[in-house]
Amino acid sequence: MSLVTELGRVAVLFGGSSAEREVSLKSGQAVLSALTRSGVDAVGYDPADGGLVGLEALAPDRVFIALHGRGGEDGTLQGALELLGIPYTGSGVLASALGMDKQRTKLVWQALGMPTPEAEMLGPAADWQAVVERLGLPLIVKPVHEGSTLGISVVESAEALAEAYHEAARFDARVMAERFVKGEEYTVSLLGDEVLPAIRVEAAGGFYDYEAKYLSDETLYHLPCGLGESDEAELGELCRQAFAAVGGEGWGRVDVMRDAQGRFWLIEVNTSPGMTDHSLVPQAAAHVGIDFETLVLRILAATLESRPA
Repeated sequence: MSLVTELGRVAVLFGGSSAEREVSLKSGQAVLSALTRSGVDAVGYDPADGGLVGLEALAPDRVFIALHGRGGEDGTLQGALELLGIPYTGSGVLASALGMDKQRTKLVWQALGMPTPEAEMLGPAADWQAVVERLGLPLIVKPVHEGSTLGISVVESAEALAEAYHEAARFDARVMAERFVKGEEYTVSLLGDEVLPAIRVEAAGGFYDYEAKYLSDETLYHLPCGLGESDEAELGELCRQAFAAVGGEGWGRVDVMRDAQGRFWLIEVNTSPGMTDHSLVPQAAAHVGIDFETLVLRILAATLESRPA
């Protein structure tokens, strides 16, 4: 039996109702087109249109999750699919929920002695000066449960911290401040047991925000990343361990900063990475000869394996 036949009917889930809806629509359309070109019986579905009832009506044999953010990447959808008995791409319930929570991901890494910048939670009554005294400057302020750098600010003073908190709080009730690591930004993609080549990201404005990530044509993606062989191997192993620490499966991406002393610092994990024309996983895969159609099929083929208990 060919892989295409074995995959059966595939529903590609994209869109949704999170703040990352527009990016998800692009990812999903790219995945759907690739599957169609490969001869897979694939159909696109936006959960915002008909929820789980509409998905069940499609009677898919498996699901490719191209949703980003809450409601698609945070374990809630994964739990629903588990109950429905529908295999799906990527990480399971626990890893998806944990990976979406930047603070608790950080706590897991810290418990394992893995390098990640110091951080603390913020609230509307926080003592901004005291936060600065504990963590230093600059700081990066971010919503705990958002992706795509939404609501993130870099602050250089205690006065700016309050404004950054309120901006982040527009996206999430839980907001954290993290010591900002000045240096080079890297991202490492994982595909099954394979660690793909690291990419060094260079944003024109010096900060890889939403515009730099998805809209700007001036963002540079250095591949090869410019690290020496031993340093890149060290980075790849660190990211593999970081992904495994949260229980990641199938595929994902880990973002890292490298400071002026050459030390790597884990920033966050992404369990449902973007698949747009600007996205990092397809770029890393292409560098080792995995074209987009093959990449999508490999991610989907993992759903044929039974998920460990």
